[in-house]
Amino acid sequence: ADPASAHRPGRGGDLVVEGGTLLDPATGEVTENAVVVITGGVVRAAGRRGDVRVPAGSAVLRAHGRWVLPGLIDAHIHLNTSAEARDAVRKGATSARSGSTNFYQDIAVRELARQAPEQAPRLRAAGVFVTPDLGDTILADPDLAPLARLRDGVRSPEALRRVVEVNLARGADTVKTRVNERAGLPEQDPLAQVYDHEQLSAIVAAARRGGKGVLCHSYSEKGCHDAVTAGIRSLEHGAFVGERTLHEMRRRGTYFTPTLTAIAGLAESADPVLAERGRAYLPVLKRAVLAAHELGVPLAAGTDSSGGTVDPIGREVELMRSAGLSALDAIRTATTGAAKLLGLGSTAGRLARGFAGDVLVVDGDPLADVTVLARPVHVVRSGLPV
Repeated sequence: ADPASAHRPGRGGDLVVEGGTLLDPATGEVTENAVVVITGGVVRAAGRRGDVRVPAGSAVLRAHGRWVLPGLIDAHIHLNTSAEARDAVRKGATSARSGSTNFYQDIAVRELARQAPEQAPRLRAAGVFVTPDLGDTILADPDLAPLARLRDGVRSPEALRRVVEVNLARGADTVKTRVNERAGLPEQDPLAQVYDHEQLSAIVAAARRGGKGVLCHSYSEKGCHDAVTAGIRSLEHGAFVGERTLHEMRRRGTYFTPTLTAIAGLAESADPVLAERGRAYLPVLKRAVLAAHELGVPLAAGTDSSGGTVDPIGREVELMRSAGLSALDAIRTATTGAAKLLGLGSTAGRLARGFAGDVLVVDGDPLADVTVLARPVHVVRSGLPV
């Protein structure tokens, strides 16, 4: 056997999805009795049954009476295990962007997705979190070990640059950092700032030298503004982002990934501090999402799933809808919008010739009821039924 064959991407499948009602998120066009022909994991043709030639002997997935959409995109997820990666796909996320992992698991998940597409989402990996206290992540790579000598943690320009450069050397597609403390830990104040504008600018500059963008965990308005003006690619969470910063985001084309699912999850926490925080933050964040959308700030759907539990990306679309977006615009945050953010604008987010053969089949009209997206009947990843 050729040893190099182990490093070649796995071939996608050949499949015909027939009989469903096809939605194109890019145009909003709806095609009844549609056919999607997938060859080698890539869409060869999609359209009305009478307009598309179906290859003889093709494997067929029947979608009669159901709706057919492109696989969804989770633009903020933490995949630390192969089980989580499989679960994400089963729940509809056929592409994703990592929000970091502790020991470069996302780099391996990205390769898993290439070798066995049905087992993991097509992934943009972030590597390890650029944060003041690396904790056990100091052991993720020998080149991080010297940072253990620093009394103040990862705060100096040199230390920040070191973590970014190790990430890039390990093959990260993007860089994840933070400006505020965490909302999911009761002892932390999510409005407390951990990096200032100068430090964030150093992180962005180091990432840009490697041709990569930065996604930034944020909550306070000042933190959001510092992050956006430092040049980040996308603002994550951003509950208290203000109008000044939203205008700046529109001007720069900075994306907003609000992770409404994660904040809604806090409201259901058994911890009273977290539950109160979630109840207080969620309506504020929903108002920010609607304000961003009305201003023309690009939005991307992300669940911030972590810790062994994968939330359906369709749930984030539901919450986008409940924030005031139309059903189609909410769907776009998990298809065409997120695809552009991830650099997958000609690969994911649509079912058209040349796009990935990633398909979601749902039991109902998502334009009338977006909740059907969280309960997919069938998921296809690169032409392979999951």
